[in-house]
Amino acid sequence: MGRLRVEVNLLQFADDMLFFCQPRFQCILAIKAILSGFELALGLKVNFYKSQIRAIGISYMDLNIFSNCQNYGGMPLPFKYLRIELGKP
Repeated sequence: MGRLRVEVNLLQFADDMLFFCQPRFQCILAIKAILSGFELALGLKVNFYKSQIRAIGISYMDLNIFSNCQNYGGMPLPFKYLRIELGKP
């Protein structure tokens, strides 16, 4: 995405969207731009109260920085998605 060619992968299931990217601030900003474009193009709003950021392999402090940038909560590992537990050591 963009002139920096930031790679972001996306999965959609019903009304959920999952973004996957490297734990870098550039990637977090790219996701924010994607969500802003989504809102502008479709006239819909992202529900940030229900949105969460989860991360594998980064510090809790970095997770807080990323979640504050996106204006939604961070969630530590492990977590469940579609009844599948992810991030368990």
